[in-house]
Amino acid sequence: MLASAIPARLDHVDCYYGNIPALRDVTLAVEPGETLALLGPNGAGKTTAIRLLLGLQRPTAGTALLFGTDPAEPRNRRRSGAMLQVSGVPVTLTVSELITLFASYYPHPLSLAQTLDAASLERLAKRRVSQLSGGEKQRLFFALAICGDPDILFLDEPTVGLDIETRQLMWAQIRNFVARGRSVLLTTHYLGEADALADRIALITGGSIVAQGTTAAIKAHAGTDDLERAYLTLTGAAARLETIS
Repeated sequence: MLASAIPARLDHVDCYYGNIPALRDVTLAVEPGETLALLGPNGAGKTTAIRLLLGLQRPTAGTALLFGTDPAEPRNRRRSGAMLQVSGVPVTLTVSELITLFASYYPHPLSLAQTLDAASLERLAKRRVSQLSGGEKQRLFFALAICGDPDILFLDEPTVGLDIETRQLMWAQIRNFVARGRSVLLTTHYLGEADALADRIALITGGSIVAQGTTAAIKAHAGTDDLERAYLTLTGAAARLETIS
């Protein structure tokens, strides 16, 4: 497959904050029509990887590519949606007003009705953002990520604060998104969520990828049928690249 056909890619990337390494020699690709789960402990470098692919910061060394070119290019940003852990949005707007504002940034967005339905926000459409609960805000941020009908979604801890029913509804929307040939890069601390959604998993610790492959291959490589045990085994190992086919 040509590199330009890969929606998102990090190629031998280092990223430093001053003298502190956040990523070290990370190579990672999100393929068309797949969900890739990037898993690791707090401070492992997951959010930094997403920020590089969104063009929010630059690598110290190596290359970050979105649709084969610079992630910061406006045309690439119009093809991507992101749900980050910090979302500074105008809290005086209503849910509908904010979604409509974000959708206007994209050339072919979903309708307001489609977005509200996908995020289960129909009953909250006229409520101000400042009046939403934590879980309701998470659903709103998901709506803002998908409203532009992007080709790739970056979801950084998307289901934090959601009840089980709402979490499963979001899972269904992510599966529908990928079924249309789109791509997702997901970070989560819910290993059951990664097991349920991911086609492939990349494990990162100390800024380095220590294992990557299909969920089945990750488990087999760790000698277990349980993703949590595999995660603990592989992220506890010496940091080394282990590509599992």
